[in-house]
Amino acid sequence: MPTILLINDDGIRSFGLLSLRNRMERLGKVVIVAPKDERSGIGKALTASGSVKLTETRLKDGFGAYAVTGTPADAFLLALNKILKRPPDLLVAGINLGPNLGVEDLLNSGTLGAALEAALHGVPAIAVSYCMREVTGREEVTLEELGPTALLARRVAEYVLERGMPPGVGIISINVPEKADTRRVKVTRLSYKGYGDIHKKQGNGYSLMGWTLAGYPDDAPGTDVYTVKKENCVSLTPIKIRFYHNKRALEGIKNHILGV
Repeated sequence: MPTILLINDDGIRSFGLLSLRNRMERLGKVVIVAPKDERSGIGKALTASGSVKLTETRLKDGFGAYAVTGTPADAFLLALNKILKRPPDLLVAGINLGPNLGVEDLLNSGTLGAALEAALHGVPAIAVSYCMREVTGREEVTLEELGPTALLARRVAEYVLERGMPPGVGIISINVPEKADTRRVKVTRLSYKGYGDIHKKQGNGYSLMGWTLAGYPDDAPGTDVYTVKKENCVSLTPIKIRFYHNKRALEGIKNHILGV
């Protein structure tokens, strides 16, 4: 029986995690290790000061889980090295209550941070996000509303468990528009447009306004942003964790250092 590890960044009590667990347990043994509290926007950060506590707990439906006081990336490493006897067959991160679109979110999202950590360790990774269009209280999102997104994630997970990750893909990022027809699916590329002005005045400082579709700059057809924001279609984005190193471009700098 395959082992499926579930992690999120919205916290162990999130309906997104609960909805995902309800679907994934049909595919294998589900192990949940997630932050005790919300850790959105933390990326792949690890807890560098103090200790990370790992405690057994239960979801709202009574399902056993582990809560960590650290980040989603901490959660993956603790699951890998302290809880599981072998690497999981699949990491599924989410359901994130908000979009995860473009390269900015790839680097900033705690949900994708867990997926990045998994991919770096050779574990197939799926990140699932529910893209709300406007600012809303996350407590208002229901299990029923998240059901189609969880079902779509299960179908992707089923494919990966049976056939493996597609060649050259380390992470599959799934973004599902709010109340979308999940039969309208497109394969996309990341948007490389940066955030606009996402801070608002609050007291003596500034705070993030929250990740909703309205805050993402428009981009060209074929990008994940355009597909979700303009076409209201599900976006499947393949991500490969491999940077390009143009070594020849630095030969001039090396020669300058050496006085050649």
